[in-house]
Amino acid sequence: MDLAAVALATSGAVGADLANMINEAAILAVKHGRRAICQKDLFDAMEVVLMGKEKKNKILSKEERKIVSYHEVGHALTSALQKDAEPVQKITIIPRTSGALGYVLQTPEEEKFLLSKNEILSRLVVCMGGRAAEEVVFDSITTGASNDIQQATNLARAMVTQYGMSDKFGMMCLATVENQYLDNRAGLICGEDTAAQIDKEVLAIINHAYDEAIRLLTENREVLDHIAEYLYEHETITGKEFMKIFRELKGIPEPEDEAEKKTFFEQAEEARQELEEGKTAAESQNMDDVLLRNTQDHEEQ
Repeated sequence: MDLAAVALATSGAVGADLANMINEAAILAVKHGRRAICQKDLFDAMEVVLMGKEKKNKILSKEERKIVSYHEVGHALTSALQKDAEPVQKITIIPRTSGALGYVLQTPEEEKFLLSKNEILSRLVVCMGGRAAEEVVFDSITTGASNDIQQATNLARAMVTQYGMSDKFGMMCLATVENQYLDNRAGLICGEDTAAQIDKEVLAIINHAYDEAIRLLTENREVLDHIAEYLYEHETITGKEFMKIFRELKGIPEPEDEAEKKTFFEQAEEARQELEEGKTAAESQNMDDVLLRNTQDHEEQ
């Protein structure tokens, strides 16, 4: 069990979330007949707590499945094409009980307590990547970007009102957090005219991020199509698979230390495969035992 990797993967989670993850991991371990929690259990538990359980009985039409594939790859590809974005760990189009039809999992390579302006702008572009992919590929948009738009709006508004990252307002505090331990929402401390100008500035930042996402995906349309088709066929791909395909299509050589570095999610995937192989071997052994007993009984008769 690599606890350092677990800690990095769950950065930002509160104590209640961590407690729920451990409880869920214990339940999963018992369900599979194990006496101790393994890396795979923690990985699955983390997804359940943060995203909800897999909802495989929710069957999407081929068209919707294709749209979701492009939407999620749009997020992942805009992340891979920016140097200040967090690396992709997993992409899936399996619906979850939280209502998500798919998602891209990103985690930082190291624990961070500060964000630069470039990192926030990169996050905004990634948020817009799903909607941008829909427009680039289908020349149409869907309701699937509602949560992305909400996140982007909150980030852009914080840049303007709290972080002093707006060219128009500069280092002026325009909002304060009144209830830090409740809803953590920031209330404006300005007049109506200034509030209207803030809205315009927020919209300008979001539109700029959207235009950048459109540009990145348009210039890399072949990569977008190839990875979206791969995701459509496999439903779930790891960040390592995604980056391998991305580098092959872009003609970028693999980093020399890539094989040595393993994230929490890659470790969990390896544990998953080992458990499945062990289960298959056990089932095969049981079948051999049954056949042997049947043969012995037949010979005795």
